[in-house]
Amino acid sequence: MAQQFSSQNIKKRTAVLIFLKGSTAPLVLYVDAPQDLYTEVVNLMKSPTAVMIEKETAGPLKKVCFISNQVAAVAMQEEQYIQ
Repeated sequence: MAQQFSSQNIKKRTAVLIFLKGSTAPLVLYVDAPQDLYTEVVNLMKSPTAVMIEKETAGPLKKVCFISNQVAAVAMQEEQYIQ
């Protein structure tokens, strides 16, 4: 028998996906302000100067570091989860 969940237990969160050149899977980052991180990475991608980006996150990846000129794409993904 399938367990039913009330709509009160279903929450939404937004992840920032960072696609690195030469990598098949993106970095999936859960942060408190996903729109701010998305905007920051997009602006750094536009910059001709490569910089190191280091972030602490709230998901399975606790700390991540990468170089801005290695970012191929960035995306925001909304997902549902049960709390």
